[in-house]
Amino acid sequence: MRRFQHYIDGEFSDGEASYPSIDPASGTVWAEMPEARESDVDRAVNAAERALYEGPWAKMTATQRGKLLYKLADLVAANAQVLAELETRDTGKIIRETSAQIAYVAEYYRYYAGISDKIEGSYLPIDKPDMDVWLRREPIGVVAMVVPWNSQLFLSAVKIGPALAAGCTMVVKASEDGPAPLLEFARLVHEAGFPAGVVNVITGFGASCGAALGRHPKVAHVAFTGGPETARHVVRNSAENLASTSLELGGKSPFIVFADADLESAANAQVAGIFAATGQSCVAGSRLIVERSVKDRFVALLREKAEAIRIGAPLDMATEVGPLATKRQQDNIGALVERSIATGARLVTGGRKIDGEGYYFPPTILDCDDVASPSLVEEFFGPVLSVVSFETEAEALRLANDTRYGLASGIFTQNLTRAHRLMKGIRAGIVWVNTYRAVSPIAPFGGFGLSGHGREGGMAAALDYTRTKTIWLRTSDDPIPDPFVMR
Repeated sequence: MRRFQHYIDGEFSDGEASYPSIDPASGTVWAEMPEARESDVDRAVNAAERALYEGPWAKMTATQRGKLLYKLADLVAANAQVLAELETRDTGKIIRETSAQIAYVAEYYRYYAGISDKIEGSYLPIDKPDMDVWLRREPIGVVAMVVPWNSQLFLSAVKIGPALAAGCTMVVKASEDGPAPLLEFARLVHEAGFPAGVVNVITGFGASCGAALGRHPKVAHVAFTGGPETARHVVRNSAENLASTSLELGGKSPFIVFADADLESAANAQVAGIFAATGQSCVAGSRLIVERSVKDRFVALLREKAEAIRIGAPLDMATEVGPLATKRQQDNIGALVERSIATGARLVTGGRKIDGEGYYFPPTILDCDDVASPSLVEEFFGPVLSVVSFETEAEALRLANDTRYGLASGIFTQNLTRAHRLMKGIRAGIVWVNTYRAVSPIAPFGGFGLSGHGREGGMAAALDYTRTKTIWLRTSDDPIPDPFVMR
């Protein structure tokens, strides 16, 4: 059985305790994970603070930091297959996706390596004749990063990359559900030559590890990806240390298809948007809003594609849908589908967990026209699509915005002016037009409402890990006048 360790202050070590990790494809234990508790968290945060202010990292130029990030990017690229196999084994995400995604993760580190020495201050044309004033951008401090089990090498890169470019140090908490790839990633950080304490990687449970990390008095910023309920705990914890937060949360994203759309292309995009990654994606296009005149034809096309999807072992490159990450998730999805059908949703395909080993659930489509179905409101985080129809553009927009979330959205139409109207009207942080689930390190990623705040990706993300310092320099040699008058 494989045994993993934490990475704290440049060394690999066991946690206060350990726990078994389950292979979701078989439901059996495959590895032993370290469990961090408050003393481990304290050790990691203290190491990060020392590295920030006392170690060689504090003395490095921005260009030197960038060179370390370039080296890390090369190591990620070279080890992408090993990391992909670990992520697939520990989370059930199919190997054909983890292989491609982790290879692309290297581009995020390269992007932020280049940004490292492009973070600039500014000179202020101050309204006082004997003063020069300028702004410096400095690292915000020690960052606590809380990363979920899905796409964790990607979801950590969009935090680690910009934070390192800004000069921060960090403690990364991998999800207790499948932490293997991030714990292995720590070996690449070590090999790249980052000074001890700059990047610390731990895992553990919410109450004994996550809460202690989020409220630690030496943590300046918490970067969290996960669900809204856990995010509320993160925000409450931040009241203890007044840390700033960035929250990348869930979604109930609308996928709008008009009658003039290329239906075959839109159907493929919808399959990618809800069934890829077994639906375990925060941007999953889980609400299909389709023009009534083409609804039956489009849903029939989707059903055909859904029922042709190859479900199988996640390490098999031919597999298109693998298991869910946990038994808990499988049970939650099954219960929500049953509640939705009980309230009137009509089952088009799928709907029941697959018997046998592992946590499998088939691609599922629910017709929710004229039904107040919970499937239209609650996030499944699984391969379940809810369908409603519309007759007018205004109705489509109303249905799209009828959610507490606001992360992603998709619009499929050949009408350019209509697309522009909807782009402006949809309340979401991401709008894809005639495509879906595309990402780049250059483009900011984030949402509105219960989908959180803050952005990951682009220059804006790096600036979020800085704070400005205002420098005042008096240029006059004359004595300072009346000390009781503010200058």
